[in-house]
Amino acid sequence: MLLNALPSPEGGESFGDRLGAAVRDFGIPRIIILGFLGVLLATAVSLRLPMGQLFGNILTRFGMNGILVLAMIPSIQSGTGPNFALPLGVTCGIVASTLSIELDLRGFTAFFFAVGVAIPLGAISGYLYGVFQNKVKGQELTVGTYFGFSVVSLMCIFWTVVPYKSPEMIWPYGGSGLRVTITLTNRFAQVLDGFMSFKIGTMTVPTGLLLFFGMFCALLALFLRSKTGVAMMMVGSNPRYAESAGLNVDKYRIIGSVVSQALGAVGIIVYAQSFGFIQLYLAPLFMAFFAVASVLIGGASLRRATVWHVLIGTFLFQAILVVSMPVANKVVADNLAEVIRIIVSNGIILYALTRKEAGVDVR
Repeated sequence: MLLNALPSPEGGESFGDRLGAAVRDFGIPRIIILGFLGVLLATAVSLRLPMGQLFGNILTRFGMNGILVLAMIPSIQSGTGPNFALPLGVTCGIVASTLSIELDLRGFTAFFFAVGVAIPLGAISGYLYGVFQNKVKGQELTVGTYFGFSVVSLMCIFWTVVPYKSPEMIWPYGGSGLRVTITLTNRFAQVLDGFMSFKIGTMTVPTGLLLFFGMFCALLALFLRSKTGVAMMMVGSNPRYAESAGLNVDKYRIIGSVVSQALGAVGIIVYAQSFGFIQLYLAPLFMAFFAVASVLIGGASLRRATVWHVLIGTFLFQAILVVSMPVANKVVADNLAEVIRIIVSNGIILYALTRKEAGVDVR
């Protein structure tokens, strides 16, 4: 009340009103998460953890997960909601990565070959999935989740019969199919992370990784400002009005699916080069949940998402995961630290998916 009583220097709204509006614009959920992150960082400082390394890890995880989260924007803006079928695009990226190993490519050549193959594979699969989505309008979230799980199950069969010959991927001693985990150490591991990287104290800044992520952010932002992007967003925000204006609603929903799955295919390659491994079989199963949670925490809803939502949400989500693990190692027994990390990560996902602001507008 005291804040509301203070007059504005311009004679308009009070300082309390402006502060309340600023809080509402930023979002209560983000303030809560920022507060939780602040508590974690303060605890880490008090425990004398290596803060430089922690911040370096945050930047790396921010860059390696960013494009996967970016893949949520086209599907949300086109009106189909968060892309829970992201494992479809992820598998396209994994196929492209394994193909680069089978062809014995290395370094940036292997990385950009994988990206070059993944984009059309993701686009084609996105087109087919977009056509399918138009057949199940109104049920995209449920069907997308089931579809993503089904794709992973089918790919488990594919990985056991694919006729690759590279000893780095196949099971040794005559086993059939590919290994569960394939190392990228001698292929394209950390090619982006190490490019133009530099240190600030003990913190390593993965310049190449952040620039690559920033490039895709800029490209997507430009696409959304294009005639096609604006039409796609119009379809997503009000399909009836868009249809009355002469726009083909099904067409732009498919475009959103194409761009989303192509970004997912590229995103998993960027993730793998930072991680240092490709994980097959069941690994892509839950990739969509972390991406969806990140964009929702950033302030997006099931109807609207921007690049800023991706940047904010990815940073908050990954920062909490990075800091919570070493803090848990110090505060509780080592064998419980991983359990606490899972509780924290799944708690963030549950919180993001059940936020009132994330609810679907059914009007």
